Amino acid sequence: MSKVLLIGYGNPGRLDDGLGPALAEAIEKLDLPDVTVDSDYQLTVEDAAAVAEHDVVIFADAAVDGQEPFFFQKIKPKSDVSFTTHSIEPEAVLALAHDLFQSKAEAYALGIRGYEFNDFGEKLSDKAQNNLLDAIKFIKSRLLEKKFNQ
Repeated sequence: MSKVLLIGYGNPGRLDDGLGPALAEAIEKLDLPDVTVDSDYQLTVEDAAAVAEHDVVIFADAAVDGQEPFFFQKIKPKSDVSFTTHSIEPEAVLALAHDLFQSKAEAYALGIRGYEFNDFGEKLSDKAQNNLLDAIKFIKSRLLEKKFNQ
C-alpha cells in the first residue's frame, strides 16, 4: 500500500492563491486511508523530511496561467534550483528528500488555475471555485485508486 502525502500550499488571504490550501482542506475531510494531508503558505526545506516518509507526494498550488481547470504532471528532483529558507520549489524539496533521506518518492504537481491574485481577501473567484471542484474530483479518484501516472 502506497503512503501518499498531499501538500496544499498558497496564501488563503490572497484570493485564488488559496486554491492549494482549499484543496488540502477538502481532501483532509475525506479521511482517505494512507493519505496524509498538509497545508501551508509555502513550501520549506523542512518539507523534505515529510516527503521522505511517503511513497507518493502531490504538491497542490494555484496556477496563475496555463491549462484550465487544472494540470497534473509528474515532477523530478532538481537540486540546482535556488531557494531561500523561506520558500522552495517542489522539485527542490524532492531533491532534498532524495539527497538527504534517500527518498524514492514519486512526486506530482497539481496546479489549479486561478484568476484573481492581486488583492487581499479570503475568498476564491467563481471560476477558481469551479476549477477547485474539478481538481478535487480528479485527485480523489487518483487517491482512491492509488494510480497517479496515467
